[in-house]
Amino acid sequence: MPAPVSVSISRLFWSVPDGRPLFTGLDLAFGPGRTGLVGRNGAGKSTLLRLIAGELSPLSGQIRTAGRLAMMRQEAAPAPGARIADAFGQGDALDRLERAAAGTASAADLAAADWDLPARIGAALRRCGLDMPPETPLAQLSGGEQSRAALAAAIFGDPDILLLDEPTDALDRDGRAAVAGLLRGWPGCAIVASHDRALLEEMDAIVELGPRGAARFGGGFSAYRRQKDEAEAAARQALDQAGRARDLARRRAQEAAERKARKDGAGKRSRAKGGQPKVLLDAAKERAEASGGAGTRLREARCGAAEAALEEARARVERLLPVDMEIAPTGLAPARRVLRLDGVAAGHDPAAPVLRGLSLEITGPERVVIAGPNGSGKTTLLDLAAGRRAPLAGQRELCVPAACLDQHLGLLDPGASLLGNVLRLNPQMAPNQARAALARFGFRGAEAERPAGAASGGERLRAALAATLGGLPPPMLLILDEPTNHLDLDGIAALEAALAAYDGAVLAASHDAAFLAALGPDRIVTLPGG
Repeated sequence: MPAPVSVSISRLFWSVPDGRPLFTGLDLAFGPGRTGLVGRNGAGKSTLLRLIAGELSPLSGQIRTAGRLAMMRQEAAPAPGARIADAFGQGDALDRLERAAAGTASAADLAAADWDLPARIGAALRRCGLDMPPETPLAQLSGGEQSRAALAAAIFGDPDILLLDEPTDALDRDGRAAVAGLLRGWPGCAIVASHDRALLEEMDAIVELGPRGAARFGGGFSAYRRQKDEAEAAARQALDQAGRARDLARRRAQEAAERKARKDGAGKRSRAKGGQPKVLLDAAKERAEASGGAGTRLREARCGAAEAALEEARARVERLLPVDMEIAPTGLAPARRVLRLDGVAAGHDPAAPVLRGLSLEITGPERVVIAGPNGSGKTTLLDLAAGRRAPLAGQRELCVPAACLDQHLGLLDPGASLLGNVLRLNPQMAPNQARAALARFGFRGAEAERPAGAASGGERLRAALAATLGGLPPPMLLILDEPTNHLDLDGIAALEAALAAYDGAVLAASHDAAFLAALGPDRIVTLPGG
């Protein structure tokens, strides 16, 4: 009888290239079912999946898997000339069939030909909502279509253990529904690193990675959030109690010191009067000093313990609370024109532009969402609005300072530090102003000196937000292209809170329904399917 499907991790140690420990003695186990993997940016979600997949080797500890394993990674640019079949690892087999169809196959080719391969690849693609021949170049696919192809490649060999790293990041609503439907009926073990709250709701359990290891929560996202809220409330209560205990210890120590001072003063006055023999007075003084010294040490120990308990309670609250993202007021007037697009056409191919005759005007602090399926031109429209793409026809007028965050974070230099990036993008800033901007987005002290290339996707997004929004004056128009793709759950909550308080205009594209609901758009502009 085959062993049950499982992943077992025992005493796992791993450090990032700069030597910072990421996992220290991590113990985890996964069996059949769907487990969501969450944690703050940089907690090691992608690294853990790569360790389980065997792409990385533990510094110490063991990882055991029972069953066939496949992994879908975060989106990466396809190799030049790569086709869908190459994503499946079946490029050579497809070439063999093409030679057979052209009549140039050798005897060895014909003997090894897998005649059912195109049909099986097609079935896997359709299972993920994609209907394309296996020879289709990956470069012709949109980001969402590439994600569907990568998911189809992961399930192609019918694995027992499925590892998915942010599988819905580039997907539209239909694509996200396809991933949820696939996982809903998954018979083996699925470990899904994701911040997609709708997808996490489908999980049987959620494992959160943190500085102290891993914590497991039963149920989907709602159950996880409820338990986290309870833990946060308990931590706040413990912090309040620790603060009161510290204050009480200090007050008692002060009262004891004052009593001792009064007693010592009385003793000095008695010695000065000479009413008792000197030998008795000296003995009383020695006893008082010995008792006072012991009392002082005891009070100091109690105060030290109270301070330590307070610091631990404060650190626990800080670990549980999300990062605050602060955006300064813009002062955008309600009647001020922000952006005007008049009959524009845009796209990579002038003969077949993805956008035709599109007009859009934003006035004052409006919040406008661009909706549409993958390939409909949402990113093209945002690039056009930001001035990163010129219209093929029509007119574009940007009337206020704007900041654009693309989903690939191309504005950051991976070889420079986070601080260096902020200073490069804001040459008018002094170093202390740049550090303050980074601190408002969660990077304090030495964290500002980290290379951007060594940061996680979510950390790079927060650094990009600090560079574009942390300066003064802030932009009056925010152009956001899938802004939640790289953020962890706490980061998404912080961004939603910051945008709720932002008084400028927003032009955004996102497939995250919960984020859009929190944004509260004034208008939704839907582009037709590509």
